[in-house]
Amino acid sequence: MQIGTLPRCYALVPCAGVGLRAGAGGPKQYQRVAGQAMVAHTLAALAQVARIEATLVVLSPEDTQFEAAAPAHVGERAWVAHCGGATRAESVANGLLELQARGVQPHDWVLVHDAARCLLQPAWVDRLIDACLDDEVGGLLALPLADTLKQAEGGRVSSTVDRTGKWAAQTPQMFRAGLLLPALRLAGDSVTDESSAIEALGHQPKLIHGDLTNLKVTWPEDFVLAERLMRGLNGIP
Repeated sequence: MQIGTLPRCYALVPCAGVGLRAGAGGPKQYQRVAGQAMVAHTLAALAQVARIEATLVVLSPEDTQFEAAAPAHVGERAWVAHCGGATRAESVANGLLELQARGVQPHDWVLVHDAARCLLQPAWVDRLIDACLDDEVGGLLALPLADTLKQAEGGRVSSTVDRTGKWAAQTPQMFRAGLLLPALRLAGDSVTDESSAIEALGHQPKLIHGDLTNLKVTWPEDFVLAERLMRGLNGIP
């Protein structure tokens, strides 16, 4: 770290997916929940976190929907790049290169957040930053598993999996730019979150207690739940 410089925080939102599992007939991040596209809710929450210097949205090169879906994502702290890849890992890696081109330093923190986790609350992001800002590795929001886990085989239970010590990973996931980029390059496109790439280097990311409502809208029925929760949070009947 350069003398006299403190690490800054940036958010990176991979938004290049096609949403096949959601069955939404298009990218799920643009489906409306409580009157707005999911990504618009996500970006509004990140914009309320004062310690985030800027938020970069990584779009597919062919994306033509973002501006209409998230019209409020404008200004000096609102960045966009059409550099998304075929996988989440590739989109995040490309986004990190874009951040680097915009002056983000290796010791700066990058908080990667799923566009489809549209119920994000600024307080959760602040909790993550507070826990990781002085940490050597970084960390992620997560929840300890409460349900009994079953291993499936041929549509039937083959065994019960011990849930002791197991957590469900959420986002944001917060790591230094100079560590995350090489970690993703070495891990390859198969990793489904940033923590997995960091773990592959032998590091142990910190687990910060998340929230049950920080769900990732993935399946068709998730939209109904997200709508209900969003309306409840905003006091909409």
